[in-house]
Amino acid sequence: MSNKGRFLVNLIFDPEYNGYVADVPELPGCMSEGKTVEAALKNARKAIKVYLKAAPLAARAGRREVLTSQVEVSV
Repeated sequence: MSNKGRFLVNLIFDPEYNGYVADVPELPGCMSEGKTVEAALKNARKAIKVYLKAAPLAARAGRREVLTSQVEVSV
């Protein structure tokens, strides 16, 4: 769950891009990327600001609590 102005960002390394995808699960469709973790987070901050400016009411109404966990599976 995030507080006002704070958002959870999932970082996923994409080997084809050779960088990181930054996904903001509380804001559907809000994503960015960067070649480094720092660049991906910087770009995610910009994407969040643009998202909130473009759809402030929808963003507030659509925000939902996000629970994350990491689980190892065997295949």
